[in-house]
Amino acid sequence: MKDPRDITTLQATTILISTIIGVGVLPLPLFAVRAGETGAPLVTLCGIGIASVGLFIMTKLGIRHPNKTIITYSEDIIGKWLGKFCSICVIVFFAILTGLAAREFGTVVTTAVLLETPLEVTVIVMLLLAAISARNNINVFAYIHNFYVPIILAPVLIVIAVSLKNANVLYLRPFIGGSFEDAFLGALTIAALFQGSFVITLIIPVMKQPKKAMKASMWAMFISGGLYLLIVVATVAVFGTEEIKQLFWPTLELARTTSLPGNILQRLDVIFLSVWVTAVFTTIFASYYLTIYSIKQFVRLQDHKMLSYFILPFVYVLAMLPEDIFQMYKIIEYIGRIGLSLTVLYPMFLLILDVLKSKRRQNSGSKQV
Repeated sequence: MKDPRDITTLQATTILISTIIGVGVLPLPLFAVRAGETGAPLVTLCGIGIASVGLFIMTKLGIRHPNKTIITYSEDIIGKWLGKFCSICVIVFFAILTGLAAREFGTVVTTAVLLETPLEVTVIVMLLLAAISARNNINVFAYIHNFYVPIILAPVLIVIAVSLKNANVLYLRPFIGGSFEDAFLGALTIAALFQGSFVITLIIPVMKQPKKAMKASMWAMFISGGLYLLIVVATVAVFGTEEIKQLFWPTLELARTTSLPGNILQRLDVIFLSVWVTAVFTTIFASYYLTIYSIKQFVRLQDHKMLSYFILPFVYVLAMLPEDIFQMYKIIEYIGRIGLSLTVLYPMFLLILDVLKSKRRQNSGSKQV
């Protein structure tokens, strides 16, 4: 049964925002500082630029094929077997991404909050929650994201605004720091934090007005990218680059050292963590949904619900593969950079080939006339 076109432009925007803003919020300043030193905001801006290009290309492709997702129209563009192979790579990549996000969530929770809780319990609880939620149709998927976006954005912006009273502008100078190679690799790592935006390929075929998908994409990137940039600027301005290098989750430390005026709340980290958990859920939920929905389209099933629990053990195994937190972040950085070939270069290749094929058809049609 074909999904109805019920998703509005606003819902598409909120889905993208809540998918992008997720588990990567906590280590984001560390990634940027390691790559660019005091030039961390510039590195972040470059990463946002790379991610924006990828999202623009994916949206452009989706608008050209408004009734299909990338799993199906890729076969029309590059052929059945090559398209299937690339689709398998996309499905496996997002399954790995879901597992790593769940593992990172579990590591943060068991390290910072639930010290006595086994890591396996926190990971399986989050994955199970995503699996149960992913059994719903695309409309419920949109409503969940739509509901949580204000809950995610407002507290984070409050933490950033209040923390700036402790900022030291000197920590942000010089604006360009570090080597070009490190800055480039850092920008790729930060761009990888936006790979959840690939969900736009799933959303466009069920939008009421697919041609407005570009508007939704640009607003989503502006809001989520702007939030990421503000987090990096605020964290570097408060702690400085050398102190950030000693912290695993600088954004969490920023919330811990921030208090509301009048000592209404002396520490905002508890509220921030609860908001972060919500953001992680929406991100994992989206990538999990994207994975099972892509499998459904790949094998031409009528419904995706049966796949929800089927892939759960595989994603859980992927989540538990890293031995410790150090190996986990090395894998996350490596997989994220490699994944850009699927979320940026692959759609770019498809778009170029699709445009060339369209021009060839137009030329052959005009010659026949």
